Amino acid sequence: MIWRLQFILLVLIVVSCNSYENRRPEELAAHNVLKRTLGSENASKFIFKYNEKDTLDTYGISVEKNKVVVTGNSVTSLTRGAYDYLKNATNSMVSWSGENINIPEKLPELEKTITSPYKNRYYLNVCAFGYSTPYWDWERWEKEIDWMALHGMNFPLALVANEAIATRVWKRLGLTQDEIDRFYTAPSLLPWQRMGNVNNLGGELLTKEWHKGQIALQHKILNRVKELSMNPILPAFAGFVPKDISRIFPEDKLLSVSWGGFPEKYQGALISPKTPLFDKIGKLFIEEWEKEFGKGKYYLADSFNEMDLPKTDRPVTELLAEYGSSIYESLKSGNPDAVWVVQGWMFTYQRNIWNKETANALFSKIPDDKLMILDYAYEYNGIAYKNGFNYEVFEGYNNKPWVYGFMLNSGGKTGHTGVHDYYATNPIELLKSPYMKSNAGFGFAPEGIENNEVTFELVSDMAWRSESIDLDTWYNDYSRARYGDCPPAMEEAWQLLRKTSYGTMTDHPRFGFQGNGGSWSTGTINKDPRIFKAIDKFLSCSDELGDSELYKADALEFAATVLCHKAEDWFGYAYEAHQNMDFETRDKAGNRALQYLTDADRLLENHPTLSLQRWIDFARGTSQDEAQQDQYEEDARRILTVWGPPKLKLGVNDYAARMWGGLIRDYYLPRMAGKLESLRMNETYDNRAFEDAWVRGKGVSRIEPFADPLESAKKLVQQAIERPIPNMVKEDDIVVGDWSSKDNSMEWPLKREYLQKIKEVKFIYTSGNSTVILKDMSLIADGKVVFNNPKTGSLNTDNPSAIYSVKLEMGVRANNGASLKVTIDGKNGELQAKGKVILILEE
Repeated sequence: MIWRLQFILLVLIVVSCNSYENRRPEELAAHNVLKRTLGSENASKFIFKYNEKDTLDTYGISVEKNKVVVTGNSVTSLTRGAYDYLKNATNSMVSWSGENINIPEKLPELEKTITSPYKNRYYLNVCAFGYSTPYWDWERWEKEIDWMALHGMNFPLALVANEAIATRVWKRLGLTQDEIDRFYTAPSLLPWQRMGNVNNLGGELLTKEWHKGQIALQHKILNRVKELSMNPILPAFAGFVPKDISRIFPEDKLLSVSWGGFPEKYQGALISPKTPLFDKIGKLFIEEWEKEFGKGKYYLADSFNEMDLPKTDRPVTELLAEYGSSIYESLKSGNPDAVWVVQGWMFTYQRNIWNKETANALFSKIPDDKLMILDYAYEYNGIAYKNGFNYEVFEGYNNKPWVYGFMLNSGGKTGHTGVHDYYATNPIELLKSPYMKSNAGFGFAPEGIENNEVTFELVSDMAWRSESIDLDTWYNDYSRARYGDCPPAMEEAWQLLRKTSYGTMTDHPRFGFQGNGGSWSTGTINKDPRIFKAIDKFLSCSDELGDSELYKADALEFAATVLCHKAEDWFGYAYEAHQNMDFETRDKAGNRALQYLTDADRLLENHPTLSLQRWIDFARGTSQDEAQQDQYEEDARRILTVWGPPKLKLGVNDYAARMWGGLIRDYYLPRMAGKLESLRMNETYDNRAFEDAWVRGKGVSRIEPFADPLESAKKLVQQAIERPIPNMVKEDDIVVGDWSSKDNSMEWPLKREYLQKIKEVKFIYTSGNSTVILKDMSLIADGKVVFNNPKTGSLNTDNPSAIYSVKLEMGVRANNGASLKVTIDGKNGELQAKGKVILILEE
């Protein structure tokens, strides 16, 4: 009898221990996400129940017998439901910088049912595979996929191993390995190679070992996303071919494509859609892909991203219809069920090319259910470009399915930007739109991640909302989930940041010293004085929140931001002093700027993700061969800084702009130190030589981190705020007003008594990255020009001031009014240039 009882007890224990192994695969998959993220003990407090009754993804939460019961109709609805409970009932969070897990013994009550209004919730950007993920291993990818699941994303890009499969196709067609190498680039530049933007730049780094590793990695990625019932978006042939294919198929004409200022040797080639070879290559790629990885459904192919259309004697709509048809038919020939996925960035970025007629032509021969447009840049429509929402301009893409979303980040830049109020409200406008009927989802497509984590948390919440988010409440809830509490000072800090850093959008936020070649002027990151107050408030919460690792990480990042702002201010002051021939002040100001950068770097040495060493470790970890490790490290350094070939000035130089420990002290700081030294020596600084040497270097220099980084951050920020930069405008200077490159002609009123006293007119460049030409500076009295200087002057980040001498004829007076007028010619640049106009009067 006793042995029977023992046997029954043993069976119950075994059944209990394997309860999830006996459940549906969807429930087991959700459980394993929590197990990997929270640990077995915390994961055991959740019970998942899968059902299929709802059309849109829906989850329900309740607490029964001290267990969290989550019901859902997909794996990602189950995991999102669990994360909802973690954030809103236990003040917990899972983020790139780490986790804050506070699950109590007695589980708080929470009951709710949430339905996402979107079938698909898209995640990632083609460029993220260069700016963030090119050297990730499986451990890092596994964490990212779990992050996707917890945040409820179910439609991710999965582009790893594209080149390994394509290489099989090129070899089947008869190309040699050298010819294939000339077609490809190093790993970090592959996103642009895939879009036809650049070729022949490090393709030899894609060795057999690389391809083998990428195939093994992609198997793991696809197995996991399929386990989580996600729909991966896979790569496909978009028409770009090795130029050497003409050796084998000389009758097939290739069309040259250019991008970004790259010389011809780096430019791509596009095969004509009319040739049978186009369909053949597309079919071969799908066949080889599915032979390796199994059948797919969604395939991404972009032929015209950020590029001009090929020249044609026929109506361009005919050419576009051919390309669209050829891409789809090549997919269909390899997989009849394939859906063509295309990025919609070009519809926002290139309105000079894309309109209703050209877009409709491109998609005219594609069945509605065989196309998906990733239309992911609505903050550009509404804020940066103000060019109208794509779904209205293109009238719902003529009923073709499209995904609405935001980009959120360019290049993985770490500058704080993005309008939170817009993100929290604008998607609701879509839900009310008549074009919602053709909408197929919502998402975000960052070019780089592991930055601005508060923004990503906010937008992922919007994917599960049918109404606007109340940010007053949301910021408080976010702080409690991320740090454990939200003291009054923290509440004030977020409200100030909401109005400043996260109340404006700068699509390319970077400090002046991060600009192309390093700049003396202010960069493009918002430096509203209220930001410093907000960060001071944030840091004042250290007594209450200092034990939180996520609070420490954010505190160090915010503090480093203040120090970098101060550094660029003092660099500008140093240059101003140099122009005024005050060399002692120049040297003191320059040294102070460099010290601010050193302190910022030391703080970031303690940050979990903002680290150059971490980035390089990923790159070197890809191979066991030391020579290859060195090549991969060079590539990893290149994408962060010079981007393209050495010493070639491109529009994408210094695009990534990371505020990282190691990168500041080894790259930005010595570059600015070199520029300061060139001022002392009255020489031109060769920043290209420095940048080339740095890219080819190895390792990261050592620095002693602060023993108590949090206390050091508070002290350094307080000192920086209390030490304002001396006013560049001298006491006897008169500020007339502000100028901007967006205005071709500007005129400012002058006090009449200034006319005879004007000695010089000084134009100061304070922000932007374009060159501005000043022409025809005139003084006007009573409607007549009384002085004109036709001299042409230029202003830019390297020459931030221009001075015009003034000499008026005796007796010139203004009875009714006087003014200063100048013609401004703003050269192309990412952002409009701005500055001040100053009068210098005779003593």
